This record gives sequence, structure tokens and C-alpha cells, in this order.
Amino acid sequence: MAIKRRPFQGVLNILSFNRHFYIIGLGLIASLFAAHWIFSLPDYLFWILLSATLYGLLMPLIVSAYVYDLSGFYRFDWIPQQLLNKKEPLEIVNINAGFDETSFIIESKFPTSTIQVFDFYDASRHTEPAIKRARKVSIVYPNTREIDTNKIPLNANTVDIVFLLSAIHEIRSQSEKEVFLKECHRILKPGGQAVMVEHLRDLPNFLAFTIGFTHFFSKKTWETAFKSAGFSSFEEKKFTPFMSVFTASAE
Repeated sequence: MAIKRRPFQGVLNILSFNRHFYIIGLGLIASLFAAHWIFSLPDYLFWILLSATLYGLLMPLIVSAYVYDLSGFYRFDWIPQQLLNKKEPLEIVNINAGFDETSFIIESKFPTSTIQVFDFYDASRHTEPAIKRARKVSIVYPNTREIDTNKIPLNANTVDIVFLLSAIHEIRSQSEKEVFLKECHRILKPGGQAVMVEHLRDLPNFLAFTIGFTHFFSKKTWETAFKSAGFSSFEEKKFTPFMSVFTASAE
């Protein structure tokens, strides 16, 4: 089943899932105009505050359009070539946090392979309003199974690739990350790979998302989690300045 994306669907998703943020932002802009008119807020302060607010509202949309709609992200232009070069059928696992836009794409990229999809979303722990809204419109891949982060219901050494695509930053606890990644390591065959795509808590994403970049984690945080989980390597490749593709190998 091919999923055709609408023009600028990435931006539309950001607006829809984070509408509370934009409602607050528009309210703040209205308050600034009211303060400027009613209380004679100084012009320089008004323009500084208005510019900062508009930057905070518009820059995430501009960057999201670039990353998700214009860069080829959903064409999987970022996927490691050595994976695409594999000719034999593979056992592939794709794990999401309740919003899945990638499983059908993975199926099209690996048409002879077996794909299993898991969803680790837990409403009691993963409380972001955006992910709750995303779940309501997500197209569910057939036979997707809900799991806990401490248990993937597969035998050890049975999977060639685990995809973790813009999902596991929803696991906020470092210890929970490590437990989950140990499960990913356990199910991978020797030489199998985990492929993770994430924004990072770094300067480009601060410039893009301002305080929202704290929703992401640093490269060091991820590297520590993967190494603690038993992965023997952890390599980064940049896909745009705002997105990193990490490939970790199991021994």
C-alpha cells in the first residue's frame, strides 16, 4: 500500500499536532498589540518581543518544511546504502511511538523482506499532547503490535534491521532508553543494525526550534545509551543540518 503525502504534509502535521503552542503564540501576539496600544509599550520593546515571538512560531515551520517536505526524508534518501544493497530477504522491525508514517515506505524499499511493526506508546509515561493527537490520525500498518519498552516479543538473534525513526526521543528516562535499546540489541542477529533518525539537542536545532530543542537529546546521550545497551559501534551521518541518522551495530 503506497501512502501519497500531501504537499507540505510535514508542516501541516506540525501545525495540527502542536496547535496548542500556536494558539498560545497568537494569544501572545494579540497581547503585545494590546499592550502597545493601551499601555504605550515602548516601540523598541514591542518590536523586539514581536520579532522574537514570530521567530519562535515561524522558524520551526520553515525548518520542518525543509526537513520533512523538501529534503527527500520520506523518499528515504538518507537510508544507509549498504542496507539498500542487500539482495537477500531481511527480517525488519520498525518501532514507533504511536505515529507511523514510515512502515509502508520501508515495505516499498525492501519488497522481499518481512516487516514487523511495534508501537511502544504508553499514555501514562509518554504524555506529550502532540503525540496523543498524532495517534488519532496515524495510518496503522497491518498487524502492528503494542509493546512495553522493556519487552519486544521476539526471540533473540532473529532480526537484521531495527528502524527507530523519530520516535524514541519520546522515551524521556535515560534508564528506560537503555532498557529499550537492550531489547533492540537482544533481537538483532550478530552483525544486525539499529538505524535511528533523530533531531539533536544542538545549536542548529536550537536555532530552528528555540526552547523546543529541549524535547530532543544530545548525541552524547544517545551514544551512552547505545553503548550501555551493548552495541559495538555508533556512527552518525547528517541528513540536513537538523537531522542525524545513526547506525549502531550488534556484535
